[in-house]
Amino acid sequence: MKKVIPQDVAEVLARLSRSGYEAWCVGGCVRDALLGAEPQDWDVTTSALPEQVERIFPGRTIPTGVKHGTVTVRSGGRSIEVTTFRRDGAYLDGRHPEHVTFTASLREDLARRDFTVNAMAMNADGTIVDCWGGREDLRRGIIRCVGEAERRFEEDALRIMRALRFAAVLGFTIERETSYALRRDRERLRAIAAERIYTEFTKLICGKHMAPILREYPDVLAVFLPEIGPMVGFDQRNPHHCYDLWEHTIRAMEAVPPEAVLRYTMLLHDIGKVKSFTVDEKGIGHFYGHPRLSREMAEAIARRLKMDNERRELILTLVEWHDRVIPRTEKGVARALRKLGEERFRLLLQVKRADNMAQASQAFQTEIDRTEELCARLVGQGRCLSLRQLAVNGRDLMELGYRGTEIGRELEHLLDLVVDGVRANDRRELLDIARRGKSGQKDGSF
Repeated sequence: MKKVIPQDVAEVLARLSRSGYEAWCVGGCVRDALLGAEPQDWDVTTSALPEQVERIFPGRTIPTGVKHGTVTVRSGGRSIEVTTFRRDGAYLDGRHPEHVTFTASLREDLARRDFTVNAMAMNADGTIVDCWGGREDLRRGIIRCVGEAERRFEEDALRIMRALRFAAVLGFTIERETSYALRRDRERLRAIAAERIYTEFTKLICGKHMAPILREYPDVLAVFLPEIGPMVGFDQRNPHHCYDLWEHTIRAMEAVPPEAVLRYTMLLHDIGKVKSFTVDEKGIGHFYGHPRLSREMAEAIARRLKMDNERRELILTLVEWHDRVIPRTEKGVARALRKLGEERFRLLLQVKRADNMAQASQAFQTEIDRTEELCARLVGQGRCLSLRQLAVNGRDLMELGYRGTEIGRELEHLLDLVVDGVRANDRRELLDIARRGKSGQKDGSF
């Protein structure tokens, strides 16, 4: 394991050791190294006090959390959090200990951590200290709390989400007592800041093994996403659907790449179906207007989770368009490309493909293939599909006397003519149309 530790991290361990202090890599980096994955971050725990760490690394430290024993050390191009061995006091705010007590015991420091797989330490020689069976839990693929599970969740309820996230990312199962405790304590999630929930939940749904977690713990997720509760077991009563609404949603999420925009889109694309559900005289279920309702509900959820504006708007657009019929003709695809742009249009096709993959029949896949071919052809031909590609611009229209909002309206009109194939993207021809439009003459094409 010694060779796993990067040189700049090893240098921090070595300098602390030469100064007479214990120094260990700890937490997720040790877990990932034992799993054969490359750690993203390296954290160090040490018997040195924060002020001693600052003296050992003069000019290279940032006092990021001195109150809790943490100093960030710059080594090479890396920032390494170095934290003094400690015992935590009471977690009155459900997130941070009110106080910490520094200790000389590595074991005591490891005892305060969340899960056994994150409670291991490794020194510069590659020696592993594992007081809580983390290595065996890694081998067995188990997420287990250190010590009493309920106490760990009382200290910081976000650990409930972290347990689900680790299981979804690593493909592990959650140990029985830990599972019972996170269910018993799930209401504690209401006190957790939305931003923290959002961060963990995003990692969860982008996990390679998110489906089993979504199937097993919808009651936990419904604490902050109550809209999914009615979806579980909801019979769609429609020949196109062989799964209940929640299972359809999970399978659709599995059918897209593990990217946040696509996973959130599939999570939310049918969230309005329960409220829009009707049954006809033949007993067939319908969901008229559900894309619009799903968008409205998705927007409320995205704002509740404090999702950033750019991601939120992209997801809402895809949700709104997910069930919209796009004619499989050059004109139909060109119009969609004109409205969405190439990037969003290609994302939409992934959404449509995944939605169909989670239905009773996948016959729609060939139609999506055809749409993709038309898209590739139009883009490859360099067809004018956006204002940026139009042969005239706002300055041209100003020279013709257009002012204010009428400039944008006329540009949109000209673009529609070009996209629909009514007119060529020819500067002279388009300027002539605009000139006649300004003078009140109708375009002869109508």
